[in-house]
Amino acid sequence: MASRKIFKKLKYALRVLPDKAYIQLYYFARFHRLCNLKEPKTFNEKLQWLKLYDRRPEYTGMVDKYEVKKYVADKIGSEYIIPTLGVWDRFEDIDFDALPERFVLKCTHDSEGLVIVKDKKTLDRAAAKEKLESALKQNFYYIGREWVYKNVKPRIIAEEYVEDHATGELRDYKFFCFDGTPKAMFVASDRSAGATKFDYFDLEYKNLGIKQHYPNSEVMPQKPQNFEKMKELAAVLSSGIPHVRVDFYEADGKLLFGELTFFHFSGFMPFEPPEWDKSFGDWLTLPEKTKN
Repeated sequence: MASRKIFKKLKYALRVLPDKAYIQLYYFARFHRLCNLKEPKTFNEKLQWLKLYDRRPEYTGMVDKYEVKKYVADKIGSEYIIPTLGVWDRFEDIDFDALPERFVLKCTHDSEGLVIVKDKKTLDRAAAKEKLESALKQNFYYIGREWVYKNVKPRIIAEEYVEDHATGELRDYKFFCFDGTPKAMFVASDRSAGATKFDYFDLEYKNLGIKQHYPNSEVMPQKPQNFEKMKELAAVLSSGIPHVRVDFYEADGKLLFGELTFFHFSGFMPFEPPEWDKSFGDWLTLPEKTKN
């Protein structure tokens, strides 16, 4: 944990670097070679290219955890949206008395400001305040130069607490989509237990044997009940976008939208085996540049 905090501080110290120089430096540190931005071939290379040259302004609202809900509801229906219980600019504005016994607090602009509350009476508010206020102060853009986060307004939202009672957790089902076509997905499990597992599958739910950062499960997670519907909705939400990852949850048989992610692992995570980096890259057709 200490090394992670030091690494994050180093990234912020380098925020004076232009995006392209920073990306090349970070990419070299991860892959021990420069990123081929002139003729990118791999998935990770193409994600870096998209950071620099595919800057459609509507993407910013699509990664805002509050604003995206309206976008998704308009596309596929409000029945897939986890209800919002409140949204605030500051922690001290949260009316805890008005919240139910169980809920989730998260920041709208990053992936680290998350507090899961299973019993309001035992919530350590001081620790929650420290975590969320720390997240509010950070601009997630500087970590990996994911420009879509640069202008997201930092806020705190409360959502209904959701759990799948069959698994005892809320698993993520994450679909890699390319211009409206899902090509692969992975299941994120055991996250609440602090022992995260990632298991990758094709669109027939055949295990692909891929590892990225987290280990595979010893027992493969079962195919979700709504697998076919997930593929259908992922296609709708990703239509017209060169690449976006569409995330869902399934709780007691109910399908729920999670989030949209444009840069999986920020494009800095090797695949095991490495040939999958090229396979995913082959699925991604780069658009015309929107920024030079």
